[in-house]
Amino acid sequence: MAEVATSPTSDQLLVVIDPVARRRDGESVRIAKDVLSGGAPTKVCLPDGPEEFARALARLGSRRPVVIGDDRALMRAVEVLHRQRELTGCALSLVPVGGTLSLARSLGVPTETVAAARAVLDGAERRLDLLVDDSDGVVLGAVRIPPVGGVTPVRETVGGVGRPWLQTCRSLVRTLVPARPSEIAPVTEAHPSRLRVEVDGETLVDLHQPVQAVSVVPGASGTARVEVRPASVGAEASPLLAEGRTVTVSGAHFRYRADAVVSGPVRTRTWVVLEGALGLTLPKS
Repeated sequence: MAEVATSPTSDQLLVVIDPVARRRDGESVRIAKDVLSGGAPTKVCLPDGPEEFARALARLGSRRPVVIGDDRALMRAVEVLHRQRELTGCALSLVPVGGTLSLARSLGVPTETVAAARAVLDGAERRLDLLVDDSDGVVLGAVRIPPVGGVTPVRETVGGVGRPWLQTCRSLVRTLVPARPSEIAPVTEAHPSRLRVEVDGETLVDLHQPVQAVSVVPGASGTARVEVRPASVGAEASPLLAEGRTVTVSGAHFRYRADAVVSGPVRTRTWVVLEGALGLTLPKS
C-alpha cells in the first residue's frame, strides 16, 4: 500500500450515515455527528438504501466525504466514488459504527467512535493502493479463492440491507421444527480447484496442478502480492509466491471473496493494481 500523507483538502464535510449504523448503534452515530459538527461545517445525509447512498455521494461538490458505518458501508462508498471517477480527487473518511469492522481496523482507522471522529478532523490523508477487476469491482483488502465448495455463504440480506435477526429467527424455527428428509441439504465437501494463475502475463500455476487456495493482496509501490497454495499429499506443499501489477485467474467456474463479498461463479477474472487510488484520512502518526 502506498502511504504518502497529505492534509485533507477541504474543511467542509459531507457526512453520510449508513442506515445499518443508525439501526444498530444510534448512540454512537449521535456522538460521531456531534464531534464532527462541532469541529467543521457539516452537511448530514441519512440515506435509506444503496441508491440514496450513491445519490448523496454524487452531490459531494467541494466537501470531504465522511461515512459513518461499517466495512460494507466503506466498501460501498469506495465503489461509488470509483465509478463516478471521483475517488482519486477526494480524501474519504470513515467513522466505524455498526457491524463488521475488521477491514477498517486493518486499514488503520480507529474503531472507537470519538477517536475516529477526531481523526476525521485532525488526521492526514494517506494514499492507498486498490485492486480493480475487469467488471469494475473494487477491492480494498484482499481477494481469496478457497477450495471448491469452501466459500461460506454471505449473510442473508433483504432489500440490500443485512437482517441478522431474520437469520436468527429462521435458525430457531429449524431447531424447534424437525426438517422433512427432502428439506435436508446435502453436505458439500471442499476439494481442490484447478486454476491457471498468471501474474503480469507469466504463469504461476497451471490447470494440471490442483490448488487449495489463492490470495491476492495489494502490496507496496503499485504491486499485488499473490500466494497460491498447491494441493498436497502427505507433507504440506510450499506456497507459490509472486508480485505484479496484473493478476488473472481462469479455469473451471470458481467463486471468490473480495473483502467481505462473495462473487461468482466466473470462468476468468483479472485484477489490476491502482497505485494510490484511495485517499483515506487516518490519524497522524
